[in-house]
Amino acid sequence: MSNKALNPLYPAAEVLKSGHLQVTQTHQVYWESSGNPNGKPVIFVHGGPGGGTSAQTRRFFNPDKYHIIQFDQRGCGNSTPHACLEDNTTWDLTSDMETIREMLGIEQWQVFGGSWGSTLALAYAEKHPQRVSELVLRGIFLLRKQELQWFYQAGASRIFPDAWQAYLEHIPVDERHDMMAAYQRRLLSDDKEVQLAAAERWSVWEGSTCHLYPDLQHIEDTADPEFALAFARIENHYFMNDGFFTHENQLLDDIDKIRHIPTIIIQGRYDVVCPMQTAFDLHQVFPEAELVVVPDAGHSAFEPAIASELVKATDRFIR
Repeated sequence: MSNKALNPLYPAAEVLKSGHLQVTQTHQVYWESSGNPNGKPVIFVHGGPGGGTSAQTRRFFNPDKYHIIQFDQRGCGNSTPHACLEDNTTWDLTSDMETIREMLGIEQWQVFGGSWGSTLALAYAEKHPQRVSELVLRGIFLLRKQELQWFYQAGASRIFPDAWQAYLEHIPVDERHDMMAAYQRRLLSDDKEVQLAAAERWSVWEGSTCHLYPDLQHIEDTADPEFALAFARIENHYFMNDGFFTHENQLLDDIDKIRHIPTIIIQGRYDVVCPMQTAFDLHQVFPEAELVVVPDAGHSAFEPAIASELVKATDRFIR
């Protein structure tokens, strides 16, 4: 794809309103709205879990046409308490999305999510299909065991053995048969330094693999202790609990609930974090969705060709 064909990201819309929503006695969820308050509502669902939003993540939407809603999921970003795992499940997050929608008086909104954001977007849509006008999904992740094994035990390690080494070496040899469980023991340690050391290795491993051409600034950002602690603890918590689904293929098995919703799936051909097999499996049971395979991209939403397709999708749904 030539650069001339790429759709540029929009300028980051200024925040119109923001606040912290008390969703439990423990958790306050940060939310914000931007763009055109009378425009088409869209909710941006960030990745991780534990990743958080930023001004950059508003840039996939035309600020003159969209009413852009963002929120930081429980325990991460500007939500509090930081890195908290209590009452932090997939279904707590879908409930928070509904609370935000009701608070803002939105009848129906577009749901936009990539990576774990695609997981949560699908879970929300299957639970509240009448509230979803369209879905824009990227880097599909269904939280099945084969996907977790690929990235955290053996698979992606063969493509990025150099980046894998630091993740692997942090764990003693006798614990390496189950790397996620070994990291869980450290991320739940009573010793904050033990938590932080494990969190940095976990977070940097993902940061090192999510671009077709590794982005050194992004890798450095994923090593930030505050970011890494929430990211690693919350990801590991969800993954060790199988996403809090009733069974492994829940999202695929419930797809008939949302096959009427206009959907675009955007997938990098060389995505190592969420390999294309998962997007293909989703499309097999959801043929009404449009699958866009980006031939020169990995995982990140900000890879130029992927970002271009995401903007193209949101522009199309305005019309």
